[in-house]
Amino acid sequence: MRIDCQECAHQGTEQCRDCVVSFILDREDGAVVVDAEEARALRSLGEAGLVPLLQLTPKPRKDEREEAG
Repeated sequence: MRIDCQECAHQGTEQCRDCVVSFILDREDGAVVVDAEEARALRSLGEAGLVPLLQLTPKPRKDEREEAG
């Protein structure tokens, strides 16, 4: 799994500030790459309330926005 904050629709919002990626990195941009096992561990920690949950919602791609509009 590749998480790129630049590609998230929640970047700069309250969800961003409460996202596990922001929690881990404490920075506004960049990407985090985690494998499936790490993703499961982060999800378990989030569900237990120990860290924020991942709030990633990918932004529509440019070509998808053009088709919709």
